Order: sequence, then structure tokens, then C-alpha cells
Amino acid sequence: MKLWGGRFAEGPSEVFERFSGSLRFDRRLIDADIQGSQAFARALEGAGILTAQERGTLARALDEIREDSKSPSFYEGAADEDVHTLVIRKLKERVGGLADKIHTGRSRNEQVSLDIRLWLRGEIDRASQLLADLMQALIACARRDSGAIVPGYTHLRRAQAVPWPHYLLAYFEMFARDFERLQQARARVNVLPLGSGALAGSGFAFDREAMARDLGFDSITFNSMDVSADRDFALDFLYAACTTMLHLSRLAEDWILYSSEEFGWIELGDGVTSGSSLMPQKKNPDSLELIRGKCGRVFGDLTSLLVTMKGLPSTYNRDMQEDKEPVFDAADQLSGSLEMARAVVESARLNPQRPRAAAEESWVVATDLAEALARNGTPFHRAHQIVGRLVLESVRAGKKPGDWAAEELVKFAPEFTPAMAALLDPAEGMKTREIRGGAGPKTVAAALDNAERRLISWRS
Repeated sequence: MKLWGGRFAEGPSEVFERFSGSLRFDRRLIDADIQGSQAFARALEGAGILTAQERGTLARALDEIREDSKSPSFYEGAADEDVHTLVIRKLKERVGGLADKIHTGRSRNEQVSLDIRLWLRGEIDRASQLLADLMQALIACARRDSGAIVPGYTHLRRAQAVPWPHYLLAYFEMFARDFERLQQARARVNVLPLGSGALAGSGFAFDREAMARDLGFDSITFNSMDVSADRDFALDFLYAACTTMLHLSRLAEDWILYSSEEFGWIELGDGVTSGSSLMPQKKNPDSLELIRGKCGRVFGDLTSLLVTMKGLPSTYNRDMQEDKEPVFDAADQLSGSLEMARAVVESARLNPQRPRAAAEESWVVATDLAEALARNGTPFHRAHQIVGRLVLESVRAGKKPGDWAAEELVKFAPEFTPAMAALLDPAEGMKTREIRGGAGPKTVAAALDNAERRLISWRS
């Protein structure tokens, strides 16, 4: 059956039906479509279009359709144009002509917007929960090796030593911003479009605020033409998904490197790695590589919808049917990647001796020495040159920072004091960075506690 057709002398061609049909992908909106139709039936009762008995009959039939839709056989042989048409057809099979009343005063344009919003609201809640689980796993990982020291990198070169928890909290902060973006996107999603009609508003006096409360929406839309053309809320979600995937991809890249033989910092669990069909010794970080790869796929989903929407005249155009597959795909990849990342973090074990050795054998203490000279009165540019010469001399002589005795340091440059030799140990230099947001051990311990408190508040 069609939701339109009276104006046409002939039906659509087979090729057009096949080309334009969307049931194969929008069927995942069926729960949302049924929920919205049940709420609309209540609104129709409130407007005097349906009796209480009719509304109850429709609601029960829709409940039956929802239950039946859980079986794959429900869709066998379905040639409906889309999920909305499928639901109406199934409804008519159960209640006859009464089903024709359910669309009174409602356009498929606003129905589609409502269904996507209802579905996306649930997906954002799911992704937010998975993101919080990942952040909790990062906190647990940080507490397990709270005393570990690792080199921090710039340009993929050892730069300064930091506590292992400080490194992990950097990703916590990225994901915290992602959590906020998802909540901001949810707020824009959670606006009721029902009552907007096709583009000019409904001709029936529905109580839109009551419908919003019924469906758990925070507010209603303000302009019916805007509703018909609007997919900004979907773009907001896609952008939030993209930045989350970007941060997941960066974490994946780090841990692919850190779990390699060359670094040897991290051992990934057997459950999140795979082997080689030819090389028996391999333990490949496929889970992380797939996260990194799926990031580009979600970027493509955002680009796809942006390009679809960029040149459309107002209001509704059929091009907008192409909104669903990018949104569906991004939601699937985001949730799957978050779940996978949490499993990786929970399985990983740090080998603290390796990053500690990397810090001790390199000159990550150079900045600590230069800053100590500056605190003792040496102009920083001069201090920078002195420590630079010390590093150059050490490289030429094959000496590590720990190979320098206090008296040798003073002999190298009189600006050094014997007490500054303590800073040749990376753990000592970190203690000078007890500034808020810095890598000082006490500051990092407080930041870890603060992160956990914030996470608890987001979950509540």
C-alpha cells in the first residue's frame, strides 16, 4: 500500500520503486515509528479525532506489531516503500479501516524527523554509557600503575617525563569533551517536530507541548518549514561521533606503537589481538587497527550528509532520505569502537620498567635542568644553551644523565649546583611541576580523584 496515490492515474514503475525504496535500511526505526504513532494516537484522541476505544485498539495493535517485528519472518516478502508504510499496512491488517485515521494531520516529513530523533536519542544514550565505561577503564588502568613513569613525546621524540596516570588522563579529558558534545547533540535531537505537518503546520489543534511531554522531549520546534528541512541535529551527532572516533584513533595509534617490540611498554590481551596465517610468532593489534580504520569511515558519514544537505532548497526534498544510512553507520561504528576500546584498555598490562628505562636513558630531564638554572638566577636563554651543550657532550661521550656525578656537573658549568644533580633522575624533575593541570605527582593524584568524581556525576 501507499500513503499517497489518488492524484496518479498509474502506479510507480518497478525500477522507481526499487530505486527509491528505503525499507531495507530504515526498518531499524520500527520501534521509534510505533512509539511515535502510539503517542500521536493519544494526541488524536485529545483533539477529538479518535475515541478512547479507537485509540486503545490502535495502541494494542501497534504493541502486537512491535512484538512481531522482533522475528525476521515479519519482514519476509515485504515490498513496502519504507518502514512507515510497513507499519500502516500491518496496522490495517489488524484493525481495518481504523488504521486510516492514524495519519490524520500528520505528514511523513515530520514522522521521519520524529523517528530519527527518537532512535538517535537512544543511540546517544548508549554511546554515552559506553564512553563512560571507557573512561572508567582508563582510571582503573591509571590506578593499577600509579607510580609508573613514561616519556612524554613531541614529534614522536622523547620530550619530558610524566607519570603514567597523567598520560592516561590526557585521553580522559579528550573523552570528557566528547561526552559533553554527545550531550549537547542530544539536547538538539530532543526537540519535538510533531505538529509541523509537511511544511506549514498541522490543520488540527494538537497540544504540541503535551505530545512533547508524552514522548520525553525537552521542547518543541518553533518553525514548521525549518522542521521539514532540518537535519542539523543529525549533523551535530555525526560531528560528535567524528571527534570521539578521532580521539579513539589517536589512542589506538599510541598503543599500537607502545605494544610493539620496539617500545615494549604494553602487553595487549590475547582476547583483543590476532595472529598470522603464516607467521606463528605474531600477535597483532588488530582491534586497535580496526578502530583506527573505522575512524575514517565515520568521517565519511559526516561528509556524506554535509554534501547531501549543502545545496537543497527549502523545505523537504527526497535527497534527505540519504540521511539515514550515514547516521546509522556512524552510530554503529561509534558504539562498536567504544566497546572495543574499553576491552583493550581492560586487557592491557603496562611493563613499567621499559618506559622508565626509556626515560632514564634519554635526556627528558633537560628541561628540568634548564628551569633549575633559571630559578637560580641564570637567564633562561643562557640556561637553555648550557643544558644543550651538556646534552651534546653526553651524546658524543655516550653518557646517560645518570652517568653524571654532581661534581662533574658543576665542573662542566659553574652555574650548576651540586643539588641540581638530583634532577638527573626523571622522577625528581616531575616534582617541580605541581601546577594545576601539570605532571607533578601530587597534582596528578588529585586530578585522578577529580576525574573519578566527575565521571560519577555524569553517570548519575
